[in-house]
Amino acid sequence: MGSVLSRSEFERYSRHLLIPEVGIKGQEKLKKSSVLIIGTGGLGSPVCLYLAAAGVGRIGIIDFDKVELSNLQRQVMHGSQSLGESKVISAKKRMLDVNPDIQVDTFDEQYSSRNALRIANSYNLIIDCSDNFPTRYLTNDVCVLLGIPNIFGSVFRFDGQASVFYAKEGPCYRCLFPEPPPPGLIPSCADGGVLGILPGTIGTIQATEAIKLLLSIGSSLIGRLLIYDALEMTFESVIINKNTECRICGEHADIHELIDYEAFCGSPIEEETSELLEIARTISPTELAMKLEGGQEILLLDVREPHELEISQIRIAKNIPLGQLIVRLSELRVEKEIIIFCKSDTRSRRALEILTSNGIRNVKFLKGGINSWARIIDQSLPVY
Repeated sequence: MGSVLSRSEFERYSRHLLIPEVGIKGQEKLKKSSVLIIGTGGLGSPVCLYLAAAGVGRIGIIDFDKVELSNLQRQVMHGSQSLGESKVISAKKRMLDVNPDIQVDTFDEQYSSRNALRIANSYNLIIDCSDNFPTRYLTNDVCVLLGIPNIFGSVFRFDGQASVFYAKEGPCYRCLFPEPPPPGLIPSCADGGVLGILPGTIGTIQATEAIKLLLSIGSSLIGRLLIYDALEMTFESVIINKNTECRICGEHADIHELIDYEAFCGSPIEEETSELLEIARTISPTELAMKLEGGQEILLLDVREPHELEISQIRIAKNIPLGQLIVRLSELRVEKEIIIFCKSDTRSRRALEILTSNGIRNVKFLKGGINSWARIIDQSLPVY
């Protein structure tokens, strides 16, 4: 793709050409630039759309999910006609509709330590629009090893964060977070929710930082963490210092290649035993329904938040939110078999670990949670 603007591009980017900090040279620079976007969901939607519209010449997008109805509340790049479609295919069509003059590379695969360097090594920078800790640490380490900027964003409920991690000029993500939080401690958006508009705010900030870096203009978020509270409509900026003891960008770094990030961020079960152990720890909705119809003594434990009961509930279940479970263990009748459930699986798995580590052994969790129960057993309940 050449860097000289075509006649139609002069018209398309005319509002950029009028800005002295951009102009023709800046727009041609954008056309020559390349950006890799990790995730095409809530954050990725505005990032993809605005970078496409801005004329970034080559944009890579990586995601292995398909478009679901629950995505559309915030993932504005996708629509009802894209339901069931690969997100990267849906995103590419929308981006090329916005700007057919750009190149969109699609990677419909799971981003991991096996393929990350191969995918990322030809891009100028990476924008992290992921929603999980293994991918955030992976993206950080890839950027440090390749010597390129990592534009970070995260959202949860009404709160958002953004920063630029660039080890050549400031701290990296590991400088701020040397270790991941314990598995299950911080709920995902799927479990805790997110205001649909919030990713738009943080995503546009990420896109802005990308354009500024590509054009070498303005002051970036390198060395600063921007914190946004949508409920109070406040922005705060916190200074982040480079950690000289950082394991990947510090003076005595000992990480020189990509690692197993799932293992680093959790305690995965050994592959050869995981399937059998999973079967032993779970119960299907059909199996649970048979137990209940047979009159078996079961304690159903709902570890969701109280406000979720207004959406759907199994009325015979006892509700103890996951965050209160440790201090309320005495309320459980351990002589009964305990079946844990949440919305899907995440909180149930954490609750099972809490119970078993406290000596309660006769316990399983409902595979797929109450949403699976609603799909298979009780269709009167909504899926959320």
